[in-house]
Amino acid sequence: MSDQSTDLRETVRQRYAAAAVKVTEGGSACCGPEPVEVDENFGSTLYAADERDTLPAEALAASLGCGNPTAVADLHEGERVLDLGSGGGIDVLLSARRVGPTGRAYGLDMTDEMLELALANAAKAKATNVEFLKGTIEAIPLPANTVDVVISNCVINLSTDKAAVFAETFRVLRPGGRIGVSDVIADDSLTPAQRAERGDYVGCIAGALSFTEYLEGLAAAGFTTIEITPTHPVADGMHSAIVRATKPLPADTTEDCCGVTACCTPTETATDPTTTVAEAKSASGCGCQN
Repeated sequence: MSDQSTDLRETVRQRYAAAAVKVTEGGSACCGPEPVEVDENFGSTLYAADERDTLPAEALAASLGCGNPTAVADLHEGERVLDLGSGGGIDVLLSARRVGPTGRAYGLDMTDEMLELALANAAKAKATNVEFLKGTIEAIPLPANTVDVVISNCVINLSTDKAAVFAETFRVLRPGGRIGVSDVIADDSLTPAQRAERGDYVGCIAGALSFTEYLEGLAAAGFTTIEITPTHPVADGMHSAIVRATKPLPADTTEDCCGVTACCTPTETATDPTTTVAEAKSASGCGCQN
């Protein structure tokens, strides 16, 4: 990593650490924590009132995102969800409710202060199907093919190595898995210098990719059925957008794989009729544990 990239990552870490401390200290005040973000384009106001009502005040106050990825990720009971840059845990807690007790929601963050806040919020929400991991989104600390859905809320634009983020996201997703991401994206007409004129890196503006750059980055990582839909402007020529994409299934899913036929599809069955699909996959050791 270059010195500039290291400096930018540290700047981002310091900003989010300070945000977590502000929320934590505010939570002990008589009137509760003040929101870190007050801009209408960012923060907890982008979530529906019925969602906000179910969450700890500290999780809402620490919300720094530009959208609501849980609303577009189409989560289902029993799925495993990973939130890249989980912050105070708002999207992890909402995901945990959607996937239910048979599912699991992971949060990944590099900031100790945010992880501490997220764990406290999970305890207040009595969420038992969540797990918070320390690490960077360029090197996800999970095995390959173990996650059904990856979400993220205005974090990928903060990475200095977005190609690595896309590659790692692709790696941890199971075949047929998908992403549902909210992020800041620039018009194709804006140069990197023009993006920087509209806001700084830590403010989620200067580091944003253009629509074409984002699409090409996901395609280079192997994603298909890529959709990028702008939702609202955050600066001149800069938009909050919903990004969806899929990790494709193998070309021929009828072949035996991981001890089953039609692996990772609704029609998968164990090749040995005396075992279950889960037992067959576990015995194969291939990492595809759906």
